[in-house]
Amino acid sequence: MRLSRNRDFVLFQAGQLLSSAGSSISAIAYPLVVLSITHSAAKAGVVGFAALLPTPLLSLVAGVAADRYDRRTIMLGADVLRALVVAAIAVVVATTSTYYPIPILAFVSGIGDVFFYACSFGVVRSVVPAEQLPDAISVQTARAATVGVVGPPIGGVLFGIARVVPFVADAVSYTFSFLSLAAIRAPFQEEREPGPRHLRTELREGFAFLWQQPFLRATSFVYAVGNLTEPAILLVLVVDARRHGLTGGEIGLLLGVFAACVLVGSGLAPLVRRRLSVRAIVLCEVYLGTVVLLFVAWPNVYVLAAAILPQAVVFPITDSVVFSRRIAVTPDRLLGRVDSVRILIARTAQPLGPLLGGLAISLASARVAVGVFATINLASAVIATRVRSLST
Repeated sequence: MRLSRNRDFVLFQAGQLLSSAGSSISAIAYPLVVLSITHSAAKAGVVGFAALLPTPLLSLVAGVAADRYDRRTIMLGADVLRALVVAAIAVVVATTSTYYPIPILAFVSGIGDVFFYACSFGVVRSVVPAEQLPDAISVQTARAATVGVVGPPIGGVLFGIARVVPFVADAVSYTFSFLSLAAIRAPFQEEREPGPRHLRTELREGFAFLWQQPFLRATSFVYAVGNLTEPAILLVLVVDARRHGLTGGEIGLLLGVFAACVLVGSGLAPLVRRRLSVRAIVLCEVYLGTVVLLFVAWPNVYVLAAAILPQAVVFPITDSVVFSRRIAVTPDRLLGRVDSVRILIARTAQPLGPLLGGLAISLASARVAVGVFATINLASAVIATRVRSLST
């Protein structure tokens, strides 16, 4: 059966399409609203840091919960939490010009993200046959890219109308995710064997399984570098564009072009997977992360925007081979824990990206900030070239 005729998969993707659209709209509003209140790039970076901090702090707990409890219930609860939190941000933005509640609420919203994400691959595994997993991951990436194309420009325009509107739209969008999850017929996990459960033992199983898979272990560390540098460079792009007088809509358009390239890559993924090895695909992504060095030589915001586009094309291609392999080889009873261990490795440094990016551009310049993160990308690419386990 084709994915387009798979009722449960279509329901899941439809709900996430609308929910992701809301999140994409509000994502650009966070730094813009902080800059409008405080005029501080560093404080904008703190909000990004707060939103991502729950990932390294709670990923292991979320993974155990995803394997121990009903995934549908966890995801529905996460949607309710995120809707309430974003609604609270809307109230704060509409009624005050106070900065400090925003990073706190962003942190709480990030908690919902962690628990939702820990269960999400279990849904895909439950509703999609194993042989269709690479295509399913490509569809998910294309969906995220599609909302990334339209979300930031719309978010920038809505912010220009009233800075509260993007957050209201995001709060409403979680309703669609909630309804789609409730309508899916398939269970979100296989039957689990009853018996006593011990947190330390469960976590050890997740660590042991991932560590015994050389490819999964290696790609987790490769992703860790990109998860640090990518959000940092994107924040530098937003702040530098704002300093050069671009409107919220124009900044959103720049980010929309980035997402459009991700969408193009999603369409190219099946062809590229047939033509290139997994190792070649992964190395292509990490080396393209060094193209932003062009901005160091020519510090123009449009040069930076163009420099991140080639890597954006490769992101979904890499995800389709790496994520599908992880889902396929991991037993369902371990899926949440193994992914949580991967997240712990791959995303522990992610919250530091916007924080360090904001500090670097405040203390030095956008040119220096990009130069630092581009150098990190270059070092990662050189090391990845020597890692044999990237081949499958």
